[in-house]
Amino acid sequence: MESSSRSSAAFHQMEINWDKLDKTKFYVVGAGIFTGVTVALYPVSLVKTRLQVASRDTAERSAISVIRSTLKSDGIPGLYRGFGTVITGAIPARVFFLTALETTKVAALKMVEPFRLSEPTEAAIANGVAGMTASLCAQTVFVPIDVISQKMMVQGYSGYEKYNGGLDVARRIIKSDGIRGLYRGFGLSVITYSPSSAVWWASYGSSQRVIWRLLGHGSGTEEAAPSPWTLVSVQAAGGIFAGAMTSCITTPLDTVKTRLQVMGHEKKLATREVVQKLISEEGWKGLYRGFGPRFFSMSAWGTSMILAYEYLSKNSLSLSLSLSLSYL
Repeated sequence: MESSSRSSAAFHQMEINWDKLDKTKFYVVGAGIFTGVTVALYPVSLVKTRLQVASRDTAERSAISVIRSTLKSDGIPGLYRGFGTVITGAIPARVFFLTALETTKVAALKMVEPFRLSEPTEAAIANGVAGMTASLCAQTVFVPIDVISQKMMVQGYSGYEKYNGGLDVARRIIKSDGIRGLYRGFGLSVITYSPSSAVWWASYGSSQRVIWRLLGHGSGTEEAAPSPWTLVSVQAAGGIFAGAMTSCITTPLDTVKTRLQVMGHEKKLATREVVQKLISEEGWKGLYRGFGPRFFSMSAWGTSMILAYEYLSKNSLSLSLSLSLSYL
């Protein structure tokens, strides 16, 4: 029992202490890191989106062909269509997400402690509940941004209409469908992102515990603290595993959601019709369009945020060893 208590305490030291966190640094640093990682990985999101909405007759059927076509027609700026909208609108969504994530994680950990579950199970439940709750809070802000940015990502591609910036997209949507048009696919977004966030955080939290166990840490015996490189490696492995699990489970939902959000005003289809069309054209594999870029994006995004945040945490004790800036 004593060994178990020491092991539990060792693992909980790796979790964020929300009460002692410097909130100003947390949000300022978070905004900076989020912007930097978005710049690096935004083209991957654009490629994923274009693959998901491509018609059966579209020539570009792979990530490489989409990139070549985009660079040929629009150059580097073409890979960043809709970027300004995402950066401007997603900051409030990140604030909601991060606050809900950390506060819920602390509460969830306290709730599961009395059940004396294994460390991986405890971490999976607490992180999963926190991730799902945070995603639900963020969707009210993020969905309109998602709708606008994705329409800009695919403008002029595979027959989709063109726009004169994010404001033009919003104006046309509101003129045609009212404010509710900005929330097209909201239900599916919640169904997609909430489980996605829950799976990512649950997979990440539990996989870290398993890896630490395999490495001999948290066994309850006196042991030296892991080296920075070991810590980074374990977190990177956890991020990659979480990205793989999340992509496998939620890509079909993401594909359908994307198609619903980018369709023109004259092509309004129900969710069932979108699914039926995809399956009739390409079979069940059609639901996994863009799987490669999405897996890469989710794994790289989470891992990059974790590694960057760990580097920053060494220069600010008040930021601790938080993993809270990972994105889903």
